[in-house]
Amino acid sequence: MIRSAAIDRRSFVKAAGLTFLSALQPRALMALERADAVYASGMRQANGSFAVATVSERGEIIDQVALPARSHGMAFSTATGRTVAFARRPGTYAMIFDPQAKAEPIVIAAAENRHFYGHGAFSPDGRILYASENDFDGNRGMIGLYDARSRFERIGEFETYGVGPHDMTVSDDGRMLVVANGGIETHPDFGRTKLNLGNMQPSLTLVDAATGTLIEKHTLPAEWAQVSTRHVDIDDSGRIWFACQYEGRRNDLPPLVGSFAKGEDLRFVDLPEETTRRLANYVGAIAVNRKDGLVGVTSPKGGASVTIDAITGRVLREALVPDAAGIAPAAGGFAVSSYGGDFLGQRSNVAWDQHIVRIAPSRRV
Repeated sequence: MIRSAAIDRRSFVKAAGLTFLSALQPRALMALERADAVYASGMRQANGSFAVATVSERGEIIDQVALPARSHGMAFSTATGRTVAFARRPGTYAMIFDPQAKAEPIVIAAAENRHFYGHGAFSPDGRILYASENDFDGNRGMIGLYDARSRFERIGEFETYGVGPHDMTVSDDGRMLVVANGGIETHPDFGRTKLNLGNMQPSLTLVDAATGTLIEKHTLPAEWAQVSTRHVDIDDSGRIWFACQYEGRRNDLPPLVGSFAKGEDLRFVDLPEETTRRLANYVGAIAVNRKDGLVGVTSPKGGASVTIDAITGRVLREALVPDAAGIAPAAGGFAVSSYGGDFLGQRSNVAWDQHIVRIAPSRRV
């Protein structure tokens, strides 16, 4: 999950300019005029094609850009206004675009013997794009480095010091990369098959963003070796929140949400048993609402969203959301999307993909 400043409609319109506005259809203009916040998400359209859309907090589609294949996670740069849609594992493309349509989209391909895991993050200044990748022949997690000043040319890579890195993010000061190594071995020759469920190695690692050296590695207790650490976000204090998907027995009640800070051990949230059952051993996305001190998670398998107090770890709200997918900060809580086309209760004739991100313009680098 990528943290970003909020955007109101007036700021978005000012940044977008007349060229963007003149290209919108009347219905989209009306949606933008009524919007208080703007988000981006991948989607599958009714005709089966894929796109990434800008969306109001009412779930109204403002604009869209075609994608070459299904996407998964999103990244947004507050410094440059650029947004990235990453291919779903084991996809090999990422598309960088400007939500205000000021430049043609740039499509990049994964390096040889690599594929994307569907997530990434920008450095705070927007100059480097980091992407979670798989060295599938070496069975190593990698972070690809791409130069935003040179059409996102690949300029290097770092190890994640784990297997199957999925989500990742960057600390506010840009010095540290945070990686959720799911611990699951995959290889594109076997599609999306998980190859080592009996010998998983989930971990969370902190990596130096300048040198690629390992700062810390946190593994899970042996009893929870099948708790795959999948998604991360950071709160206002710098605390790292993570969400998990369980690959063990269906009736187990594993820990699914936790947090830690640099120099601390992992700490799981003691969710009520009924909440853990509602999440169906599968948290598909996590987001932090920094302004309100909240953590939100969704479960497409459980058809639910859960809001947690970031200070106490207490569950504040639970909602039934069939096929719940993405989650991102909203006024007083979270915006939630679904595979069924719902976005904060608004139904569209699309299937929203797994993640959404709140987007905002800022100064250019």
